[in-house]
Amino acid sequence: MADFIGNELYSCRTCRNPLAYGEDILSKNFKTKSGAGYLFLYAMNLVVGRKEERQLLTGKFTIADIYCSKCNEYLGWQYLQTNDMRQRFKEGKYVLERMKLLVEQF
Repeated sequence: MADFIGNELYSCRTCRNPLAYGEDILSKNFKTKSGAGYLFLYAMNLVVGRKEERQLLTGKFTIADIYCSKCNEYLGWQYLQTNDMRQRFKEGKYVLERMKLLVEQF
């Protein structure tokens, strides 16, 4: 049986700005600057930085850093593009650093 996330809301740890819902988590197995990260299908209340090429653990990607729209805290990145067909499923998705998030039930 799949691990059901439930009615969780992931918010900015700094200002409690709502960022994403637990039901939109695709993976909890990502590595970030601060440790664990979550891959989300959708995220909200973000400011997307400029796009850049970056070499990550799974290959070269065009990504953009993402920030909280309320307090401007760095939160992670959005995958924009890759040439690796095996990694295309990440395009348009968001990685949020676990240490930057507050989990709340609703």
